[in-house]
Amino acid sequence: MRREASQRWVLSFADLSLLLLSFFVLLQAQTANKDRVAAGIRAAFGGKGQARPADAFRAAPLFEGGEAILTASARAHYIRMGAEAARAKTPLIVASQGRDGGSARLDAWEMSAARTTAVARALRAGGLPDAMIEVSIPPMRADDPMKGQTISVRVQGK
Repeated sequence: MRREASQRWVLSFADLSLLLLSFFVLLQAQTANKDRVAAGIRAAFGGKGQARPADAFRAAPLFEGGEAILTASARAHYIRMGAEAARAKTPLIVASQGRDGGSARLDAWEMSAARTTAVARALRAGGLPDAMIEVSIPPMRADDPMKGQTISVRVQGK
């Protein structure tokens, strides 16, 4: 009596192939915008979507025109935030997204990086140690449109 060969392995192989494809798509997507990818995954599994950063603002109004120097009110705001985080021993992430135009002194990329680190320095001035401040500037390409820079400060791990 001859037993026919089972084709069940084909279904398992197809499942494995789709899982691997999904994994590599996820890896590629993470290089673009980690927050958006995490929010999409959270929403797909019934989560509440994107976690709102504790403090997210358009960068241009926070700084003197064409410079990476915080206005007095913005500096005071971030110093207060740094002091509160230091008292609570809460690590913070300063994240930049996008870029504004450059100035006579700085091009658009330098301006984006300098503004992001200016916010981190103001947090440090509030008493938050360097080890509790993470600065995140995702890759920017020259052909990305300049839609303006957004700087967010959020609690690490949220």
